[in-house]
Amino acid sequence: MKMSGNKNTNSKRIKGRTISRGCAEGEVLLIETPISFLGGVNSATGEITDKESKHDGVSVAGKILVFPSGKGSTVGSYVMYQLKKNKKAPAAIINTECETIVAVGAIISEIPLLDKTKEDPFDILENGDRVIVNATEGWFEIKK
Repeated sequence: MKMSGNKNTNSKRIKGRTISRGCAEGEVLLIETPISFLGGVNSATGEITDKESKHDGVSVAGKILVFPSGKGSTVGSYVMYQLKKNKKAPAAIINTECETIVAVGAIISEIPLLDKTKEDPFDILENGDRVIVNATEGWFEIKK
């Protein structure tokens, strides 16, 4: 049981729908609003560049990136691919409901991606939680 005030009180696997297969472990970065990778994330640094976001300047590199859905141009898929080539991509992604731009970007970049999880990730995760994502089998788990 976590005693740090986190929402999660027990470790269990949360099932979800696999969009892009793979496994990863990392620290959660929760972003409560949809992300546009084109113009919203710097592909060279991995930093969020949305001046209206409270996460402006925060890096997605190596994180378990949790956000509701993507938005914007289809070029966002290519930005995700550039993040991967530059070793600045998220370790994995969890969406509330994935849309095509993020799905294609994750697949071509080999970034594990889940969506439509049985529990809302925004209800059970906090920034800094350590999470294992197994998108091949369709689940994530908060590490104790």
